[in-house]
Amino acid sequence: MYIGTSIVLIAVGAILRFAVDLTITGIDLQTVGLILIIVGVLALAVSLVVMISGGDEGRGRDPRDAPTRRY
Repeated sequence: MYIGTSIVLIAVGAILRFAVDLTITGIDLQTVGLILIIVGVLALAVSLVVMISGGDEGRGRDPRDAPTRRY
């Protein structure tokens, strides 16, 4: 997941947790909202760690463009 998706999950979860006062039989929307917030925060943390560690550095590189050593 990317940062934008994580923020959307947190926002939707917060809306369900704090703004929706709807009762559906068998589903607790406040609990669903809390789960979405937790998943969004975890995904945001993982995305930031991958971004900081340089996990996407190798994308789009052609192995034939690697420098060659001549002796």
